[in-house]
Amino acid sequence: MDEELRSLTERLRRESGGTADFERLAATDDAEVLAGVLTAPAQPLWARELAAFRLGSAGDRRAFETLVLLLNHRDPPRCASAAHALARLGDPRTARAAAALATNELRVAYALHPVRLLVDLRAPEAVPALITTLRRRLRPHDPYRRVALACVEGLGALADTRARPVLTEALAHPPLAEAAVHALARIPRQR
Repeated sequence: MDEELRSLTERLRRESGGTADFERLAATDDAEVLAGVLTAPAQPLWARELAAFRLGSAGDRRAFETLVLLLNHRDPPRCASAAHALARLGDPRTARAAAALATNELRVAYALHPVRLLVDLRAPEAVPALITTLRRRLRPHDPYRRVALACVEGLGALADTRARPVLTEALAHPPLAEAAVHALARIPRQR
């Protein structure tokens, strides 16, 4: 069992109260049973999350919609587990969905995991989305410094020359300056 699945299972076991339903769902290897949880009415959130995570980690695209909803959840552990499964899912819609979530100003408080997922995916949508999100975070007194820092670090990891202007702007923001210096150092100089 990988570390992410173990952590998720422990968290959801506590959330579910360790019921027999939980134990059955955690133990099954039947993808049809897991997929049924995603479409059945009145399923608890812990059951949908467990089923979606396991299906997504196995590359079963039936988990996509549920995982995207969880990626934008108010509970950071749910976002983290959804991002982990989406990175393994291999669905071509993932990058576009993550970019939409990362750039949605109405949900910026929950953009940290979509930003990190975009970096992991290294998809064409990643750099434009991170630039847009970071540029919005460079306003005075912006409360989402963790999102801004994730964008700076992600743009450094992606090392795309298009990020140079916004990273240069980030140098003027003390909480981001050191990370921006490191990110800029990773971007090749234009000749």
